[in-house]
Amino acid sequence: MRTVLITGSAGFIGYHLADTLLGEGFRVAGYDGLTDYYDVALKEKRHEMLGEHAQFSARIGMLEDADALRDFALEVRPDAIVHLAAQAGVRYSLENPRAYVEANLVGTFNLMECARELGVDHLLMASTSSVYGANTAMPFTEHQTADTPLTLYAASKKANEAMAHSYAHLWNLPTTMFRFFTVYGPWGRPDMALFKFTRGILEGTPIDIYNHGKMRRDFTYVGDLVRVIRLLIDAVPQRPANPADIPEWDSLSPAAPFRVVNIGNGEPVALGDFVAAIEEACGREAVRNLMEMQPGDVPATWADTTLLRELTGYAPETGIREGVERFVAWYRDYYEV
Repeated sequence: MRTVLITGSAGFIGYHLADTLLGEGFRVAGYDGLTDYYDVALKEKRHEMLGEHAQFSARIGMLEDADALRDFALEVRPDAIVHLAAQAGVRYSLENPRAYVEANLVGTFNLMECARELGVDHLLMASTSSVYGANTAMPFTEHQTADTPLTLYAASKKANEAMAHSYAHLWNLPTTMFRFFTVYGPWGRPDMALFKFTRGILEGTPIDIYNHGKMRRDFTYVGDLVRVIRLLIDAVPQRPANPADIPEWDSLSPAAPFRVVNIGNGEPVALGDFVAAIEEACGREAVRNLMEMQPGDVPATWADTTLLRELTGYAPETGIREGVERFVAWYRDYYEV
């Protein structure tokens, strides 16, 4: 039985990934700080549900606590590590930048040290589509230069990619970085648009629509995303014997067993269509509060999923209406609305 250590196991994506892996017979060890960036009760409920599985164990601790993280990693001896824990949120990085340095830089360094010491078979770490920053050529491909981050959150994730490449090169540590594109679905974060819009529409309060609605996002359903991560666990990058043999579609590094992979739906959706899908699922119309673009935001995202399909034979495909319906059904049930 293989063991996977998931950081951020009480988080939105971490919970869904842990549940998927447990369902496939993995042993899952979760590490989470249960920080109060959003409702801790939501995180505790996710861990509670995972705890119903005999093969799930968890430790509450911060990434910044190197000793606690190392002790847990040495105790569970994972075959693979999926690092999802981070200080999330593009807009919050404008308010509390220090949290991103401590969790995303220092915390990720501590995690990489554990992976190096244990010599895990595969280290997989979350990055973000935000690293594409000011790029405008779409769809975004993994080969594009990503040197124009627009927020500290994006910069911290790009730094994680660079840090991970150096460890992969120095210690021959197989590493995959995935760039997530606007993940949504049941048990989602309260700070994300779908959650806020659903709550506002059901309560009859105005929802803030930035850039006057002139936005497009590549929305990725969480069930699809964790299926991809599960498949990527087995797609272990190998240091190339001859860099000239790397296929054009592959982002494999010529100097390390290291790869960056987009995980997106491959289809940008207009913000107006997104809101319309929520209205349809809620059975009510939204009260729109049109606003200017927020600092650090971008007008559009769109993932090229060619590499993902080549590596796994699969790519996210859930349509926005179906995914939104599932979220609204969960929201109504969880909050008894």
